Amino acid sequence: MPEDIKPRGVVVGTDGSTCSLVAVRWAAREAAMRHAGLHIVHVVSSLVFPVSTLAWPGGRVPDEVLEIQENEARNAITDAVAAAREAGADESLEVSCETAHGGAVPTLAGRSDEAQMLVVGCHGRTGRHRRLLGSVSTGLISHAHCPVAVVHEEFSETPESAQLPVVVGIDGSRTSESATAIAFNEASWRGAPLVAVHVWSDADLLPVDVMGPAGLRRAADRTLADCLAGWLDRFPEVPVTRVVRFHDPVGNLLEQAEHAQLVVVGSHGRGGFTGMVLGSVGAAVAQAARAPVIIARKR
Repeated sequence: MPEDIKPRGVVVGTDGSTCSLVAVRWAAREAAMRHAGLHIVHVVSSLVFPVSTLAWPGGRVPDEVLEIQENEARNAITDAVAAAREAGADESLEVSCETAHGGAVPTLAGRSDEAQMLVVGCHGRTGRHRRLLGSVSTGLISHAHCPVAVVHEEFSETPESAQLPVVVGIDGSRTSESATAIAFNEASWRGAPLVAVHVWSDADLLPVDVMGPAGLRRAADRTLADCLAGWLDRFPEVPVTRVVRFHDPVGNLLEQAEHAQLVVVGSHGRGGFTGMVLGSVGAAVAQAARAPVIIARKR
């Protein structure tokens, strides 16, 4: 059964974009599953102005410009609350909202201190390339203090997708252990099977002629078994399929993600994982996967 979780809510960032509203709907269903509240945050940033305030007479932004900005903020919050209510989540879901001023990444990272999970769209209103992570989602993967869920605009939850498994990437690292805990809880809440994927990217460091392919396979199987030890007993209701691969962790995880309702990965791996751009396989998977991706973070 799902493990006890501290009574803190799910925080979701919105900027009024279509992608952020998809994220709000997903966050509402996530909060309902957790029996937690949903807190919607819209950040008003001075960076929306193309020129410095010094360009305005007296160095002050005109009141009419600030009024437009505040109206946009109210509309973004109104649309987000409506999206949360329309998500089909529990009617008893508590929804709170907030308009904050400052930078989106530091503001949302600050809200993550007391959150069970932080949810964002893969890109916001300024995102020009749909298949690239936006600056906010990229920044939060690196700086948030709780798990970060990245939801793509193309994601659509259907009765068919709800039958798909939860996929978790496991490499034996510390954040991988956190990812495993999240994945088992998510699978239990959703009544879904779990696919545990271990990609041994350190195989090149081992002498194949000494261990042999069969020896490498046994070592990889043993690593995955060790990582799952204990979790199978805690979650007997979750069917688990084990997948072991060698090389290309991103490609292998994305292959499994094609048939998943959710993917869970750690923010930093071990060995070759830690040297990747953005420091994680998680960021690369979050960028390319169609399913929502939760990146486990060390508090």
